[in-house]
Amino acid sequence: MKIYDWHTGPYPARVRIALAEKNLQSRVSFVSVDLRKGEHKTPEFLAKNYSGTLPVLELEDGTLIAECTAITEYLDNLEGIPTLTGTTAREKGIIHMMSKRAELELLDAISVYFHHATPGLGPHVEIYQNVEWGLRQRDKAMRGMQYFDAVLKGQSFVAGESFSMADITVIGGLIFADLLKVPVPAECVALQAWYGRMNQRPSVRNRIAMSDPARISG
Repeated sequence: MKIYDWHTGPYPARVRIALAEKNLQSRVSFVSVDLRKGEHKTPEFLAKNYSGTLPVLELEDGTLIAECTAITEYLDNLEGIPTLTGTTAREKGIIHMMSKRAELELLDAISVYFHHATPGLGPHVEIYQNVEWGLRQRDKAMRGMQYFDAVLKGQSFVAGESFSMADITVIGGLIFADLLKVPVPAECVALQAWYGRMNQRPSVRNRIAMSDPARISG
């Protein structure tokens, strides 16, 4: 399998964490797509992923799977019992609900802030920017942090009492926020404590080192 991604990207981090949680690192090679150069918007890459986003999983038969949730679902069900996306109908429903909320209320909002209210990836990629909209989305992301803080006051993980894809999505949002120096509000004590614990997980801590030069192509 191949993973097309960028080593420090918050969205690629979601799949890298999932790979490590499933102990599948040895079964993939990484193809570096330079976001700063806009390589994800070239015709060659758009032929692989119409959305022009990272990451993308390419299977041995040439099948291409984009979108972090879809890739994680595939990896989690590749062999053995799923551990990240739920095993019962109830677990699956809650995990997917909370992961989607993490995208809408935190990760995607931070992404919009980055692309609209900061220099983003530069003028060759950021063809249109709406600063006011970007700032509104930054504020939305901070409200999202407050929501997840409230959730984590009552349970150990985002979707209940087990680590799941929903946690990975919130981690991706906070990685992005860290990169942009958007702080978790001081009053979000539960979220801060949870994030501290998550950063101690080997899958989170070692996500960048996973793609050492010997295993990167492209």
